[in-house]
Amino acid sequence: QVQLVESGGGLVQAGGSLRLSCAASGRTLDRYTLGWFRQAPGKERGLVATIFGSGGVTYYADSVKGRFTISRDNAKNTVYLQMNSLKPEDTAVYFCAASLQYYALDTYKYNYWGQGTQVTVSS
Repeated sequence: QVQLVESGGGLVQAGGSLRLSCAASGRTLDRYTLGWFRQAPGKERGLVATIFGSGGVTYYADSVKGRFTISRDNAKNTVYLQMNSLKPEDTAVYFCAASLQYYALDTYKYNYWGQGTQVTVSS
């Protein structure tokens, strides 16, 4: 069993930056595909970024390309999401998740989820 705990959310002005962290326990994540998702009120949960398997291949939603960066530190069993140039439309609850499948872009392919952290971007 894997437990994921996100941190780093908060309130920031438009144009600002935040770094989210997701620490895992219970199992090492070096071979998992790790993703960050977000869910705004009244909207479905959607993929923000993912890093595939044990390598460094990444995928980003078009809405965050060039502004967000996903990374992992296997020694710390942690995945990060660096968010720059934040916009009000980035406001959402952000979740990290881990998948046993390599190519995982959909929520149903993820086996483990964190509880989420709120990110609010003011205009």
